[in-house]
Amino acid sequence: MSHAEIELKFCVPDPREFRARALAAGFALQTPRTMERNALFDTPERRLLSERQVLRLREYGGQWVLTHKRPPAHNDDSSFYKERLETETVVGDGAAMGAVFVELGYTPVFRYEKFRTEFHDGEGALVLDETPIGDFAELEGQPEWIDRALERLNIPREWCFTDSYGRMFLDWKERSGSTAENMTFDEISVPSLR
Repeated sequence: MSHAEIELKFCVPDPREFRARALAAGFALQTPRTMERNALFDTPERRLLSERQVLRLREYGGQWVLTHKRPPAHNDDSSFYKERLETETVVGDGAAMGAVFVELGYTPVFRYEKFRTEFHDGEGALVLDETPIGDFAELEGQPEWIDRALERLNIPREWCFTDSYGRMFLDWKERSGSTAENMTFDEISVPSLR
């Protein structure tokens, strides 16, 4: 099913403190801290990237999910929020799905991992992502709800950004001088025990 995904990210200095802050702000824990593994697929010439599309295969909580994202027809890159049209479906066998992509000319071009904790308040979603390059939160919902959630969480708007994890990883590589090719705990660091 396709739907509009509207989101905003911000850095989280202390995941433990942030989890407590989310609960105090009225968010309910939906999914406890769970490892998430993602692979982005593209053609060798990066056709999907050039068209600002994403083809992702995700393993999370024992389930495989296939996702396609693209900008909406009315896309506004100057918007404070990031909006994408997202189509997702559960896949029974992720390895087989990946093999199908390879047979069709797509290859895994970027892998990234994170420990994700999910919260919900009945209107929108808040996730805490603990990654090898830092800890981040993401709000997903209508813009008015995102604004209210930022206020509830006491997060200044100037802390927010819309970069993808791929873009964040490339920026981190440039700053750190890392030779890692993927944003995985094996390539970058030991997983956090937070």
